[in-house]
Amino acid sequence: MGISEAADRADSFVPHRFTEHLVDLGEIRMNYVAEGDPSAPALLLVPAQGESWWGYEDAIGVLSEQFQVFAIDLRGQGRSTWTPGRYTLNTWGADVERFIDLVIQRPTVVAGNSSGGLITAWVAAYAKPGLVRGAILEDPPLFGSQATPPYGPGMAQTLGPIFALWAKWLGPQWSIGDWTGMVKAAPDELPPFLHPGIGFMMGDPDNPDAGASPTPPQHMKEYDPEWAQAWVSDAANAGCDHAALLAQVKTPVLLTHHFHITDPDTGQLMGAMTDIQAGQARRLLESTGQPVTYTPLEAPHTLHEPLAQQYADIITAWIKKLS
Repeated sequence: MGISEAADRADSFVPHRFTEHLVDLGEIRMNYVAEGDPSAPALLLVPAQGESWWGYEDAIGVLSEQFQVFAIDLRGQGRSTWTPGRYTLNTWGADVERFIDLVIQRPTVVAGNSSGGLITAWVAAYAKPGLVRGAILEDPPLFGSQATPPYGPGMAQTLGPIFALWAKWLGPQWSIGDWTGMVKAAPDELPPFLHPGIGFMMGDPDNPDAGASPTPPQHMKEYDPEWAQAWVSDAANAGCDHAALLAQVKTPVLLTHHFHITDPDTGQLMGAMTDIQAGQARRLLESTGQPVTYTPLEAPHTLHEPLAQQYADIITAWIKKLS
């Protein structure tokens, strides 16, 4: 299957508050927004799996008062190119590095949520010198999104079953697209520890208590479900070990750790990281000699969307301390 352009999916999109742009990065065209004074410090926001740039819409409104804020759609999401068979941390990370180099063109603080946090760690470790001033890792699934991590539970014991459900019922590039069947099957096919997360992962993020949505929510319409299969199969981590990645980070880091529950009988995790995994991530980051700020929060996984002001306050205070 060839590379899918946004024009092929034009009926999937809706208008948003900020003007969208496309930049040709070579293999893909990346969709993005840029708001704020170009003379202000640069801040790049990297969304989570299944989230388009507009998940940061409220946060951009706050942050653009002090920064020039860029927010992107990663490959396989939103109006950016979908690339069958090409979803890995290395390809996502290289896209972000190229975006900073070609579009922002100056040292940038990069902030990513969830898998976007893993991608942020990648650019902090592997981007060419001078591109990244600092890295904000917002509740990233370090180790927990690997098949066989060195610390704590792996993908099969965390959110992997939900991603397997998406891959099975929706198919790569929505080639199956049986959302109704997926919603019906979810209670039987997901382990009980994930049942409380059905509303959040398969419904409206603004109203997770309503349970799974009867039709795909907007952010899922813009998502290539092959992303999910890449994490379930561990292909997303090919050539990119999390411990090795963290030990090569070359910038100051803010690492936040949000809501998480570990089942005492099974070790299964509802959340991005266990305390042990977060602790090991912090240890590896500190081994680089870079300044590391670890901030545990009683907060939802995607702090930036429901609590934009709190998110903005936390990261702004940290950025102001950078030299």
